[in-house]
Amino acid sequence: MRRVMVIAAHPDDEILGCGGTIRKYIDSGDSAQCVILGEGLTSRQDNRDDTDEACLEGLKNQAKSAARTVGYSEVFFNDFPDNRFDSMSILNITRTIEKHIERFRPDIVYTHHYGDLNKDHRLTFEAVITACRPVGEYSVKEIYCFETPSSTEWNFKYGENSFKPNVFIDIEDTISMKLEALKCYKSEIREFPHPRSIKGLEVIAERWGLVVGRRYVEAFELIRKVQ
Repeated sequence: MRRVMVIAAHPDDEILGCGGTIRKYIDSGDSAQCVILGEGLTSRQDNRDDTDEACLEGLKNQAKSAARTVGYSEVFFNDFPDNRFDSMSILNITRTIEKHIERFRPDIVYTHHYGDLNKDHRLTFEAVITACRPVGEYSVKEIYCFETPSSTEWNFKYGENSFKPNVFIDIEDTISMKLEALKCYKSEIREFPHPRSIKGLEVIAERWGLVVGRRYVEAFELIRKVQ
């Protein structure tokens, strides 16, 4: 049984980026946990403290429902300030991730792409790579970056930091669960043609499917694999 951990900056990223793939792991008898670093929502107010606590709790409940849908055994919330990760020490972010890594000892880690438009995503990647450095007897064997619709493709700074997928997972059998999980995020879901919509996610999966001759696919960039 493989242990898989998804480390996401915000609630819904863990579904948008790899929900179909996670369901495939679960259906194969593997175990998956999710770590959500940021609280979500609070960047929509000028003052973080102006966000209704009931809305934040509601978002966590939505995340829990989405987690049950795709099969995460647990989801952990860390309540970092939404879209304000740069107000924190990268050391603190890294140490938080290290604690989750040491607790679960995953074989495989999925996280954000290093070239995303969203700065919380970029800092999450940096902290994950630091937390997963190969030190001591235990080391994460595989690390993948996922794309986050409305962040990865909206960064128009092309070049070395662009998303360059080289691993493609067929999710034809699990895309329905991914879409059902997104529906749990009633406060985050958008109307098409926004990429964070039900139809938008389906179109994205179809697009990557065309690249490799499949119907529905999630695409990833492999960062490290040890065999």
